[in-house]
Amino acid sequence: MTDSSTPRRDIDRMASGLAACLPVLYRALDRQVTARYPHPKPPEGQLALLRYVAQHEGVTVREAAEALLMKPNNVSALVSQLVEQGDLERRRDSADKRVAHLHLTATARERVSEVRELETAFIRHALTSLTEGQQGALGSALDALDALTRHLHPGVR
Repeated sequence: MTDSSTPRRDIDRMASGLAACLPVLYRALDRQVTARYPHPKPPEGQLALLRYVAQHEGVTVREAAEALLMKPNNVSALVSQLVEQGDLERRRDSADKRVAHLHLTATARERVSEVRELETAFIRHALTSLTEGQQGALGSALDALDALTRHLHPGVR
């Protein structure tokens, strides 16, 4: 739903700006975290799966695949890698032995938390370099960005 008073050129400018800015913001943050993270940082697909399982303990491969917009066989391959590395556990469903529920190991939970803490610290530091007005604008934009995310990916939250 858009405000009918918002000119199309303004919507186009915002869309173009977000499409350009968000990937650069992500890559810059990822590089800073990689440089400071004391362990080998998992590839993005593995990290995304670990983060999802951390928030949705007991999720199935199919549920994770749907939420992460990935093919179930690709998620299954990631799960196998992460189980082999000792980061994930597969626990069989008591009612249906064909279904496995995913759980983080204690080490993986700690490492996912370390990555999140590093990301937060880097963003916090960058935010302090902004003016109060810019900080306020970003704070006000959080709800709108969450809504935009839900619109682009209805399975989120």
